[in-house]
Amino acid sequence: MASEPFSGCYTVLVTPFTADGTAVDLPALRRLVDYQIDNGVRGLIPLGSTGEFLSVSRDERAAIVDTVVKTAAGRVPVLIGTGEEDTRLVVALSREAESMGADGVMIIPPYYSVPTEDELFHHYSTVADAIGIPIMVYNNPATSNVDMGAATLARLSRIPNCRYVKESTLEVTRVRDILAACDGRMTVFAGVLGYESAWLGATGWVAVCSNVAPKLSADMFHTAMAGDREAALPLYRKLAPLLPWVGGPRYVSGTKAAFRLIGMDMGPPRPPRLPLPETDHAALAAVLRGIDLL
Repeated sequence: MASEPFSGCYTVLVTPFTADGTAVDLPALRRLVDYQIDNGVRGLIPLGSTGEFLSVSRDERAAIVDTVVKTAAGRVPVLIGTGEEDTRLVVALSREAESMGADGVMIIPPYYSVPTEDELFHHYSTVADAIGIPIMVYNNPATSNVDMGAATLARLSRIPNCRYVKESTLEVTRVRDILAACDGRMTVFAGVLGYESAWLGATGWVAVCSNVAPKLSADMFHTAMAGDREAALPLYRKLAPLLPWVGGPRYVSGTKAAFRLIGMDMGPPRPPRLPLPETDHAALAAVLRGIDLL
């Protein structure tokens, strides 16, 4: 297993499907893992939102975890998305991930029940008591319907293996506030604002754009994390035109369309998500040319 502390640019992986969408394309997933590692990404997170975790079966989940862990083979850490609505299921999925060799888990709050702070603490502490690997708490109020601010995260950081947070609001000052409130107990990974968050103390970035552009994404974040603004800013400006295509409502469809355009087909999204409209492909192709991927 990869060692802590976790840091750097991590990719929240798409899940490749066969052309008809009926099965996970495991050979394509192996190629994707190697593509990420070969291009400087320092960690992998399958079965996050970008991985369409709500659209795969339990058997498919297990196959994805097994494939990513075995293909990574300890070269980089692998954290598994194990968020679900039912605490008991999160425990079961997290135990399964640990038993299959995962280095950690990433857990979004229950996304329908709108838990209180006490309920969040109970949820995360219950999972933490059941496993021995680190938990990355995932704050994304746009999808979970609950916003875990600095004070809440400070409380969660006192759970021994809640050592990381993926902070996915668009308020970059959250990084500063979380670090101050947690007093060294929690490492911050940016979820959206990778470049901006690095300057306020984030030492990791869980990126979607690095699926398609792993080298540029990793080089940009690692340069910013090292404090070299003169070198990092041009890389960020080069990467920036891709970000709207892999964020917002088309974070899955845009990413998979980009893979298709660069000749690494990852199959279609699963409904209710639909493929990116063909009318958008020319504009996306122009962006990919601008970052030397096409």
